[in-house]
Amino acid sequence: MMIVVVLKVALVVDATNFVTACASSAQAYKTATLLKTLNVNAIIGGEIGVGKKTLAKYILNDAPLIDGSNYDEILTTLRKSKEIIIVNFENIPNIKKVLDLVKENSVRLIATAKSSFYNEYIDDIFSVKFDIPPLSQRPEDVEELKKIYMDEASKLFNTSASLGIKNFKPDLSQNSNSLKRQIMISSLLQDINDVELIDILENYIVDKLGSNSDYRNLLYLYEVPLIRAGLSRYKSQLQLADKLGLNRNTLRKKIADNDRYL
Repeated sequence: MMIVVVLKVALVVDATNFVTACASSAQAYKTATLLKTLNVNAIIGGEIGVGKKTLAKYILNDAPLIDGSNYDEILTTLRKSKEIIIVNFENIPNIKKVLDLVKENSVRLIATAKSSFYNEYIDDIFSVKFDIPPLSQRPEDVEELKKIYMDEASKLFNTSASLGIKNFKPDLSQNSNSLKRQIMISSLLQDINDVELIDILENYIVDKLGSNSDYRNLLYLYEVPLIRAGLSRYKSQLQLADKLGLNRNTLRKKIADNDRYL
C-alpha cells in the first residue's frame, strides 16, 4: 500500500542545507529527517532541478548513488549493498528485475523520477512517494536561493553580492539549475569590460563562420541586446529610433526581424 505524501520542497545542491523559507519546506525537512530513521523505501518525483537528488542524499547520506541508465552497476550494487539511491529511476531498462533484487536482498531504496513516471510494479516496493513542486510555485524559496547563489557568485568572482540588473527575472525553466546558472553568468558579466566582452563574442562566433551570409546571419548578436537595452531604458520605439539615429520604420523592421529574441 503506497502512502502518497505531496510536499513542496525547497532544496539547495548541498545535501546538508535545506532552504526553509516557507512552511512546506520546513515540513519537508522534518519529513526527510523522519525517513532517515525508518527502514522504508521512497520515490521522489519532480522536475529537473527541484531537489530530488539532494533530498535522497539527505535521507541516505552514505548510500551509493547511481543513475538509472547504469543498469549493470545497479544490479551489481544491489547484490552487495544494503542501501542504494537510484536517480532518474524511469531510465532503468528492466524495472521489474531491479525491484525483484531489492526485495530478495532486502535493500533500502530511495529513488528519484519525473513526476509523471509510473510503473505497475512500484506500488509494491515504495511505501512513500514525494512529489516536489517546481520553483515557480515556491516564490519564497526562489528569493532565498537567489541570495545563496549571489553570495556564491560574489566569492567566486570577487564581486559585490548583488546583481546590477533592473527587474531581474529569475530563469526557472530548469528550477534551481537554471537559476544558479543565470545568476553565475549575470554576476560574471556585470563587471566585464569591452575587451573581455569582445573576446567572448569572438570565441562564440569563430565556429559559426563558414557561409556567404555570416554578416547578416550574425548581426542579431549586436542588434538584439542594443534594442533590448534601448527599449528598457527609453520605453518608446520613437525615442529609441531617435537615439540610435535610425528611421522609425527601420527600427520596426529590425525589431520584427529579431522578434524571436525580443
